[in-house]
Amino acid sequence: MSRNIYLNMKTLKEAKEILLKDCFFKSMLKKEEIEVFDSVGRVLSEPVTAKISSPNFHAAAMDGIAVKASSTFGAYPQNPKELTINKDAFYVNTGHVMPEGTDAVIMIENVNEIGVNRVEIDAPVFPWQYVRKVGEDIVATELLFPHNHTITPYCVGALLSGGIFKVMVKEKPKVLIIPTGSELVDPKKLEQPSNLKKGQVIESNSYVIAKLVETYGGSYVRNDIMKDDAEEIKKVVKRAADSYNMILIIGGSSAGSEDYAKAVIESLGEILVHGVTIMPGKPVVMGKINNIPVFGVPGYPVSAIIAFENFIGPMICKMLGTIEPEREKVQVEPTRKISSKLGIEEFLRVKLGLVGNRIVATPLPRGAGNITTITEADGIIKIPNNVEGLKDFEPVEAELLKPLSSIKNTIVVVGSHDNTIDVLEDEIRGAIGHITVSSSNVGSMGGLMAIKRGVCHVAGSHLLDESDGSYNISYIKKHLPDIKVKVVNLVLRDQGLIIPKGNPKGIRGIEDLSRKDITFINRQVGSGTRILLDYKLKELKINPSTINGYPNEEVTHMSVAVAVLSGTANVGLGIFAAAKALNLDFIPVVTEQYDLVIPERYFETENIKALLDVINTGKFKKRVEELGGYHTNKTGQIMM
Repeated sequence: MSRNIYLNMKTLKEAKEILLKDCFFKSMLKKEEIEVFDSVGRVLSEPVTAKISSPNFHAAAMDGIAVKASSTFGAYPQNPKELTINKDAFYVNTGHVMPEGTDAVIMIENVNEIGVNRVEIDAPVFPWQYVRKVGEDIVATELLFPHNHTITPYCVGALLSGGIFKVMVKEKPKVLIIPTGSELVDPKKLEQPSNLKKGQVIESNSYVIAKLVETYGGSYVRNDIMKDDAEEIKKVVKRAADSYNMILIIGGSSAGSEDYAKAVIESLGEILVHGVTIMPGKPVVMGKINNIPVFGVPGYPVSAIIAFENFIGPMICKMLGTIEPEREKVQVEPTRKISSKLGIEEFLRVKLGLVGNRIVATPLPRGAGNITTITEADGIIKIPNNVEGLKDFEPVEAELLKPLSSIKNTIVVVGSHDNTIDVLEDEIRGAIGHITVSSSNVGSMGGLMAIKRGVCHVAGSHLLDESDGSYNISYIKKHLPDIKVKVVNLVLRDQGLIIPKGNPKGIRGIEDLSRKDITFINRQVGSGTRILLDYKLKELKINPSTINGYPNEEVTHMSVAVAVLSGTANVGLGIFAAAKALNLDFIPVVTEQYDLVIPERYFETENIKALLDVINTGKFKKRVEELGGYHTNKTGQIMM
């Protein structure tokens, strides 16, 4: 099959207008009658009017005595009125039927009993005081809800009170989801993750999209994974066009030679849009077959989600006649400059946190295949297609993926990567559910610079002072001379060379890194690990330019370990815990000090106090030590 070519790509706005204009689809949703008790989340297909009034009798709204209001006129403290029980006054409780001939209630605390069946009042009441009249809430025949109204749990109470026990609702739009790709494996059919073969990919997109369909009010059927066979996919789509309201072909929408979505849709119907100027999500295909909307959904997870939320979800809402869900928006400040391509509208995933009086945004990796950039994101910044990026600290709007209250209770940690930060985050969430930790890996120097710019609460740092072997203090004094900080030790950790199991290259230490048969993977400039490496190379009089792979950088210890595991590199400098996690071998080089640098203005805040409390628990220390290569004998100590 020849490769697809994106012709006449549309902007996001143009694509939406084409897709939704005049509701081109003719697949009208059928009606069905369901019980009110099961109706939450469903959309009314016709208006609902009350069958009875609520309340359907005059009811006492207070405990007291029911009276005819006119019989109380003229009563005042100097001239109280006497009433006879069961003649012109009747004891009632809240919710009781008002006795015949009465139209007001006097609260029991304002009633003075003066004898058997005799009471005295010293103030008059007005007609219908403390009485719920017939129809005060609902009047029979009045409109309760119009058609296209989405039923909420509150609505159930109104419907039942109005005598409505069954309602007519629209059937949920039926969506067929077809995952495609010869490399895909259904997780339900994979007994153990370890059984996954090289080149195979666990198929997750269809399960994510299925739950999004439900969230927007639709129902779904998931087809079995289909191989990259255009004719077989075409047969399934052709049959489905007669019985579904929408069809989603997942994968096969880009320009690859085995991407069949466009060809299938085109052969059975009409292509409306092939390619949208957004990132992620550019390859999305939109078309119709028998006036049924059919989508070619990109195979990368984030692209699939962005395509769903911008096109497929809104289409389901259009079918149901409901309003698209809208996320809360807030002003945020990017922590650094962010470049972007002209002509492309980008959906940038960011971590957010309230630092001082501003919400700061730290970009996450942009890869469309990284599902964690959505799960870890607190918000999305949409970068317009007519700008080349965002300036640092210039306010922009972000859509929140999490509640604002969660953002305000987030501890922003920036700096050197360490596996114990993940443990710390989990322990804090377990101990204090409303506090979260957001960490960004920019290296130790990057963490100190984040403090200097006022964009974090905590910086993780392990900067070695070559002159005396101490950690962090001299760097803080040099780079943060005007900022008062506290330095708290998190861990001591073993740093060394991460090598493949069995050490096939026979590496003995740093001195072997300049060997011609060895490829090294480095950490980024400014990281404590990079500073340690350069110090050791200087000590051994090794020129970095002689090391094969010295310019190749990763930003976390785990990424270094993955590079070694995959064979991209033969060796990298990192922590023992990363080597142990991936069952790699390790050559110790040094035990270093990893500290948390905390500005004093945050040190006494509730969130930081909670963090420090957790660090000092035996449970946290035990979990850290179980990772391997960590020592907690100084954990929690204030070093400065």
